[in-house]
Amino acid sequence: MPTLASDGPPSPWREPEHDDLADLARTFFTKDVLPHADRLLAQGHPDREHYRRAGELGLLGLSVPEEYGGGGGGFTHEAVMLHEQAYTGEGSLGLAVHSGIVTGYLVAYGSEEQKRRWLPGLCSGELVGAIAMTEPDGGSDLQAMRTRAIRDGDDYLVTGAKTFITNGGLADLIIVAVKTDPEQRAAGVSLLVCEVGGDPAGFRRGRLLSKIGLHANDTAELFFDEFRVSADNLLGGAEGLGFIQLMQQLPQERLVISVGAVAAMERAVELTVAYTKERTAFGKPLMGHQNTRMVLAECATRARVSRVFLDDCIVRHTRGDLDVATAAMAKWWLTDGQCEVIDRCLQLFGGYGYTTEYPIARMYADARVQKIYGGTNEIMKELIARAL
Repeated sequence: MPTLASDGPPSPWREPEHDDLADLARTFFTKDVLPHADRLLAQGHPDREHYRRAGELGLLGLSVPEEYGGGGGGFTHEAVMLHEQAYTGEGSLGLAVHSGIVTGYLVAYGSEEQKRRWLPGLCSGELVGAIAMTEPDGGSDLQAMRTRAIRDGDDYLVTGAKTFITNGGLADLIIVAVKTDPEQRAAGVSLLVCEVGGDPAGFRRGRLLSKIGLHANDTAELFFDEFRVSADNLLGGAEGLGFIQLMQQLPQERLVISVGAVAAMERAVELTVAYTKERTAFGKPLMGHQNTRMVLAECATRARVSRVFLDDCIVRHTRGDLDVATAAMAKWWLTDGQCEVIDRCLQLFGGYGYTTEYPIARMYADARVQKIYGGTNEIMKELIARAL
């Protein structure tokens, strides 16, 4: 199994401890989760037990300080774990959101009491985390959100709807973007941590959305009807900071998406090379035909260049200087490349590539949403253009 750097030179940020982590993560995904893949696909959501098992192994909250139950590492550790998940083809657990994003918000903006209250459960897998930004009629325009949080004594009353929420079906803890001042756009946005385990009064989960890919990962609608949340659950200690917090964290979210994109490209190339060496056509292996070799040469090159760009972004992020435009470049170019490489590889499988018994078919369906969530690729281009 390739390392994070695939067959090329090692990633400049990678240390021996990352290799040990990769072995642990790969074993977890292949031995604990993948044997249940067909059942998880049928039920449309992951098992809570797999979150708890990941927590037992120390695979959750890798960048959370140890005093809050985490691994005490950094983003590079999260990247290794997420790469192994994508490379093994495990698509049920929403770890990119749970561990790569939700814990990041709490570490960055949570009070000491909030961190001690929520992070240990997220790191152990006893709690499942989600973040709710997108609304049914809002899309990428976060400033125009309609979900309201009206102050009522020591609480907020939250009313509104969110959709396309990864982990929404299982989540116990949801960071919800709300308008605490409906008259303002960006300045009116705040982040509230909503504790929804047991589906309390005023909170309702809608249907699990039927998607063209990622069938084993729950994606849900959420509804709030004067849902009461303690004012102590406000992130950052003051109203109106939510949009700034979102903008500060979105580069990491887009980097998380980029890690999965590159892992998928590398996996697609490896699967296709193996298939074309075994499958014959016109009396010789597919790899013996010039078109096959040219296509795979181009895909392998795209994957290698993508890896180098991603590594550079990871290094910059660990230094704290990954800017919005570069993160947008990574998210756009790498997810676009993911879809292109997988599509070209699938073509070399012929009719078998269209059957779900071959992983390349599921990879094709799963890849498409990468160009949508985390900000559509059209929005990414707009962000890049603004920086020029």
